[in-house]
Amino acid sequence: MKNKASSGGGPSQRQLRVGELVRHALSDILSRGDLPDPALTRVVITVPEVRMSPDLKIATCYVMPLGGKDAKAAIAALATNAKPLRGEIGRRLALKSIPELRFRIDTSFEEGSRIDALLRLPQVQRDLGGPEGDTNDTNDQEDAV
Repeated sequence: MKNKASSGGGPSQRQLRVGELVRHALSDILSRGDLPDPALTRVVITVPEVRMSPDLKIATCYVMPLGGKDAKAAIAALATNAKPLRGEIGRRLALKSIPELRFRIDTSFEEGSRIDALLRLPQVQRDLGGPEGDTNDTNDQEDAV
């Protein structure tokens, strides 16, 4: 029988909480350089999001190297070091079972830039008066008084 709170289609509170714990621990491990792999110590990797599977056994970690350069190499290095990372996360977190780590490139920054560029298109922008025809509601209110 499914819990009604989790049947809404989105992640449960538990998934969100554990995902944030894993994200924080992973970010800490990577920023401190706690792994001896030189491929991971010479690049700064950000971890914007970790999504947990409903059973909390798989953690999909969305990562991006600083500047977005060599993202595929960073993913490969993280995948190679997934077991030591998992062990280090297990030492830092008090979880019943430590999730398997899967790494994906985070595309949210690119998606945000794409949406921003679309919103700036002249076909999409609304006519808000611009500099020559600036309409200010406060001036209209002062004139009415």
